[in-house]
Amino acid sequence: MEELFTKLYSNGALLVMWGAILFHLILPIPRAVHPATLWHKFAEILANKVNLNHSYRQSLISGGLAWSLMVLPAWLFMWALKPLVWQPQLFELALLLLAIDWRSNESLAKQLIDALTKEDKKRARRALEPYVNRTTSSLSPLGLGKAGAETLILGYGRNVVAVLFWFGVGGGIGALLYRLIMELARAWSPSRSEYLPFGLVAIRMLALMDWLPLKIYSLMIALGNNAFTVIGALFSQAKQWPLPGPGWLLTAVGHKLELSLGGPAIYDDKKTVRPKLGGRIAPAAFHLAQLQHLLAWRICGWILLQSGLMIAVYQGI
Repeated sequence: MEELFTKLYSNGALLVMWGAILFHLILPIPRAVHPATLWHKFAEILANKVNLNHSYRQSLISGGLAWSLMVLPAWLFMWALKPLVWQPQLFELALLLLAIDWRSNESLAKQLIDALTKEDKKRARRALEPYVNRTTSSLSPLGLGKAGAETLILGYGRNVVAVLFWFGVGGGIGALLYRLIMELARAWSPSRSEYLPFGLVAIRMLALMDWLPLKIYSLMIALGNNAFTVIGALFSQAKQWPLPGPGWLLTAVGHKLELSLGGPAIYDDKKTVRPKLGGRIAPAAFHLAQLQHLLAWRICGWILLQSGLMIAVYQGI
């Protein structure tokens, strides 16, 4: 036991991960002043300057150059700063704290559950609006339940699971770089006509980084009841979704809880046809509570699994 404790103590990366999670859960950075929010707003300002709706090819090239202009300097800055810090573990801790975002999803879930329970559509729409690109003003209780469920599923998957995965792969720089790439994909989402095809590079880069962590998390969600049914759906239904990682995650949760996800959505007052995933139950407040419970416990399992892998890799256990 003493030898195991010594190895845990000497594993700085593992202590950084656990420390960042605890700090974030106790004292999270407010969303309004979070650097990722400021990054998102700057991305929108940049797009307004360079996304001038020229030809398809020119717009695609502009999107790629704008993405490089945002991401490469950020990566170079963090890479150049790392050797200059007096305590590398604190530097890693700070970057992971800026990347991870568990509490915002938890807060959104509570607001949606409370609003939908009281049938307060206006409050539910206000709570959901900052987290989605779709139009929320016309969402019915059914639409709010679906949109809320999808937002929570992808929010927990990306803001927690994928961030921790990329921390394990690339340290604090990898985690924060993933978070910045994710925010660019949200800011320039091609689901809105004004960013098509400008935002295709951003969404494809995010899809590439989502592919492995979200698929592993989907398999973890499949464990337990209905495991074979869920896994079968992952290899059949999930491929209908345009992005493989989110497609797997939405399908896994949808079939696990038999929730109806996907379907038509409105972006910029234009109806977008999306494939239907999952079961037949329309998500309501009760189902959002179930969903949050499932995702949170699977995240705890992910943290324990990643901790064990980090011990094995860094200490040779």
